[in-house]
Amino acid sequence: MTATVLTEIVAQGVMQITMNRPERKNALDRASYAGLIAAFAAAEADADIRVLLVTGAGGCFTSGNDIRDFAASADDGARIAIEFLSAISTATKPVVAAVEGFAVGIGTTMLLHCDLAYAGASATFRMPFVTLGLCPEGASSYLLPLVAGSKRAAELLMLGEAFGPQAALDAGLVNATVAEGAALAAARDKAKALAALPPQSVALTKMLLKRGQAASVAETLATEAKHFGERLRSAEAQAAFAAFLKR
Repeated sequence: MTATVLTEIVAQGVMQITMNRPERKNALDRASYAGLIAAFAAAEADADIRVLLVTGAGGCFTSGNDIRDFAASADDGARIAIEFLSAISTATKPVVAAVEGFAVGIGTTMLLHCDLAYAGASATFRMPFVTLGLCPEGASSYLLPLVAGSKRAAELLMLGEAFGPQAALDAGLVNATVAEGAALAAARDKAKALAALPPQSVALTKMLLKRGQAASVAETLATEAKHFGERLRSAEAQAAFAAFLKR
């Protein structure tokens, strides 16, 4: 079986983590989440790794949660997704994202925890939680208003409509937009630049940047997770999942 998450050292000090289910647009199932959690833990434990570079295989970042797997796993799917969000939100080393194709649901909200992110010109973002009878996750209900403003955050989270890379840039989700297919190269260049800097200074700067939000992010993750788990069992979510799976 092909691994659903691949890791490789792509430059000195840079570990690339690739979500690898291209046949499902890199939808995240429980095995994928387990692979991501393990990759982040391995990077944290390895002093030679200074930067994490997150991307997706096949020209797609991730289409979000694998709805079929999520619907079948109930609480276990939500639990392991929250474990990953906790891992990326508390990572002590810089996290750089390269986004091409779809970045749906957690594919968008995880960018709020990345230090740098770059999007290709054809990238499509969406947070369709309400559409699926769910609620925001990934501390997005706290972090998105901070970077995008309350009105824009409400529009993106409540309506759940798709938006492009320029809107993602305007909302503070990415640092820059680049030509289609160029996001990984742009992100890798920045990751290499970070890896070449004094690592303790980089880590300290990241900690200082995030320390004012750390408690609120952790509290919001937990609160959202509670409501998300309840929504998974709701009639609205079950109906939305059933309709999705019939498509």
